[in-house]
Order: sequence, then C-alpha cells, then structure tokens
Amino acid sequence: MKKIIAIVLALVLALSLGAAALADDTVTLKVGASPTPHAEILEFAKDILAEQGIELDIVEYTDYVQPNLAVESGDLDANYFQHTPYLNTFNEENDTHLVSVGLVHYEPFGIYPGKTASLEELEDGATIAIPNDGSNETRALLLLQQEGLLTLKEGIDASSNATKLDIAENPHDFEIVEQEAAQLPLSLEDVGIAVINGNYALDAGLNAGTDALAVEDASGDGAVTYANILCVKEGNEDNEAILALLEVLQSDEVAQFIEETYEGAVVAITGAEAETEEPETEEAAA
Repeated sequence: MKKIIAIVLALVLALSLGAAALADDTVTLKVGASPTPHAEILEFAKDILAEQGIELDIVEYTDYVQPNLAVESGDLDANYFQHTPYLNTFNEENDTHLVSVGLVHYEPFGIYPGKTASLEELEDGATIAIPNDGSNETRALLLLQQEGLLTLKEGIDASSNATKLDIAENPHDFEIVEQEAAQLPLSLEDVGIAVINGNYALDAGLNAGTDALAVEDASGDGAVTYANILCVKEGNEDNEAILALLEVLQSDEVAQFIEETYEGAVVAITGAEAETEEPETEEAAA
C-alpha cells in the first residue's frame, strides 16, 4: 500500500513539475489600449500570440495620459493608442522615456456634422470644436485649412504644435472651441461641426469613411506622421515578446481584420509602409 501511495505521489509531483515548466514557457504581456479600435485589434491578435506562447493581458483606458504613465512606471509592458507626435510631446512635458517600437495603423481625422449638415451650409460665426492637445489640435487645424475654412500661419505643418492662435486668416469668423478629445462626439449637438479623433469617433458610432464631411488627404504625410504606434519604455525595444506582438500587429491577418471591421475608418500599415522611418519631431493621439 505504501508503495502504491509513493508511486501516486511521484506521479502527482511529476505532473506538477511538468505544468510548472509549461507555465514558465508562457510569457505574459500587459498592454494598455483605447477600447476602440486598439483593444479590439489586440483581442484579434491574442489568439495568434497564444500559439507562440505569449499571453496578452489587455488593459483598456479612456484617456491619453494614464496608459503612458503606466508604461513609464512599469505597470504596463507596452501601450497602443497614440501617434509619434503625441508621444514626443508627452515625453517632453512629463519627463518620461517612452519610445515607439513600430507603426501599426492610421486613423483618418474627420470633420463631422453637428448642427450643420455640410461644409457648404456652415454659416459665418459658426462654432467649430477641435481637440485641445497639441499634436491633435495641429492636425485638426490642418484639416480645416485643407477644406478652405481657414488659413494657418506660414510654416505650420504636421510637425508643429499649433493652437488656434496660429490661425492667420479666419474670413468667416468661425468660433474655434478647444475641447478634450474624448468629449468632442458629445459636443456635436451644440456646435456647427467638430473635428474628431478616429478612435473617439468610432467609440461614438461614427466612421470616417461613411459619416465624415471631410477627411485628411491620404496622399499627404499624415499616414506616417499620425500612424498609431506600439509604445514601450526606452530600453525595452528589443524585448522578444514585444517584437513578436509588433510582428503580429503588422501582419496580413491583422490588416485583413482591420479592413473588414472598420471599412476605412482604420487603415492598416503593413510591409514597406510599416518600415517607413517615423517622423522625428520635438513637438507632439489618437
């Protein structure tokens, strides 16, 4: 009897050690993301990564500040929600040390109707709501300039950190209202039009491909300048699990998921585009 018990205990111990060994082979990545589309894209990538022994722990955030602070502190291994200009400004203003590992996708900025159904119907003095954070405010102002609604001072481009004070000509006396990006969809009933970040538009059920009155020119430099990135703390760029995550996010499978799911509101960056050198700028999501 004692011999049988000893054999059973030995088998239990062996199984336990085997399970522990398997557990040791699994790497867990904790990644912060905006709910839409970032967390949704990560959910799709989760099963692919699991086949490589990488468990993806996705933590959702509804703001642009906490996920960066969490990567800086080590509470997150990475985050996925922002573009490089925003990241650069965040580092400068918060003394953080965050870097991009690579480009993943591009979300065209759109102008959405509020009280006014079209740009042609926009009356003199109408209110236009735009994001109030540096890089995204610049981006919104450039889109308004693209559509001929105003003119910015000479030299303002995607690498600038512009505000409404950089408007050189506003012939129709539009009232430009700066708001927190997340609040822009909620403001539509109170303004003529609003320029809204792609992820917050999607959260509100809006699609740049079907609902926007105008979107950024895809042939411009916006696709690279404002491409959303996988971000880590400096020094972790060569982490094998992080690089595996980036490879999956830049894969054809994820690109197909993005194309079929978001119908133009999110544009995947793959192949040669993904290898394009990112903009180096001292100034300035989403």
